[in-house]
Amino acid sequence: MSTTSAQQALYTRNTTGHLDLTPQGAAHLAQLPLRCMQQEYPYKTGVVFSDSSLVTAPRNYHPAFYGCFDWHSSVHGHWMLVRLLKSFPGLPREQEIVRKLSENLTAANISQEQELFKNRENKGFERIYGWSWLLQLQRELLTWNDPLGKQLAANVQPLATQFSRAYTDFLGKLVYPIRVGEHTNLAFGLCLAWDYAVTAKDTALQGAIRQAAMRFYAADVNGPVAYEPGGYDFLSPCLEEADLMWRILPHAAYQQWLHKFLPGLGADKITIFSIGQVKDRTDGKLVHLDGLNLSRAWCLYGIARHTDKNKAAILQLANEHLEAAIPHVASGDYAGEHWLASFAVYALTTGNN
Repeated sequence: MSTTSAQQALYTRNTTGHLDLTPQGAAHLAQLPLRCMQQEYPYKTGVVFSDSSLVTAPRNYHPAFYGCFDWHSSVHGHWMLVRLLKSFPGLPREQEIVRKLSENLTAANISQEQELFKNRENKGFERIYGWSWLLQLQRELLTWNDPLGKQLAANVQPLATQFSRAYTDFLGKLVYPIRVGEHTNLAFGLCLAWDYAVTAKDTALQGAIRQAAMRFYAADVNGPVAYEPGGYDFLSPCLEEADLMWRILPHAAYQQWLHKFLPGLGADKITIFSIGQVKDRTDGKLVHLDGLNLSRAWCLYGIARHTDKNKAAILQLANEHLEAAIPHVASGDYAGEHWLASFAVYALTTGNN
């Protein structure tokens, strides 16, 4: 068996046409955010220094999410560990995971995190990507039937509520959709925010997302897949949009919309999306394409669950993207390791449920 095949066998198993995460894979992937969730440096900040008070260690204004290179990677690393604890009881290093989550996600730390977003120059910090992952983390906590889960959900809720209100306000002002392959992609953010809103019964946020999605995407046809991927992409603008709209449209309407927007998904052999290629996994931007393959997989899984046609071919395409990316999640280089595990877990546990 080749090294690549062995790694795929460690991480995944094929159950009902799609790939699932194995317990061995879960244990291996959990080590990556564990390694960096309380590692202060290297750290990339996106903070605007409005005065000298912010010229300090990032941990002073990000006491919960200071690790894993940047704020959003820390947030989705925390999400990933909660997800794995829930999905794989008895996970190795479970007590260490519980300890670190408890140390980071205190009420006091979350309250301090909120302060930065109240600063006028930083009210848009981590919009859209980081906001959305925080809401996804809170959704995971709200659905964790465990005393620790309930306590952490209570601790994180004030920040989630703050982001929900900020999201609603932002969507009311946004004139055009944001169709990029990186952090500010609107459709991806709305997917995570929608799922939180449904779980939290946040009807105001749900309504704002529905209105924005219909305004920006309902009339779209012939998605420009020929322009994908971009050299730094870790999200597919077209597939993220298609993954959002099954959440928004009634089932029959979604079938019509999808056929008009991505007619190429109806082919027996789907050729409109080729595997993203990476030539240097030590380059923090170029390694984004490994993430693209993972995010395409979760979008395709979601689309396959909600389409009436060509499910098998769409699932096969999703699996091909996952199989291409999985061997490189733990590449040995921090440029990818601090975040790719979260994408793998999302694709293998959430995106195909």
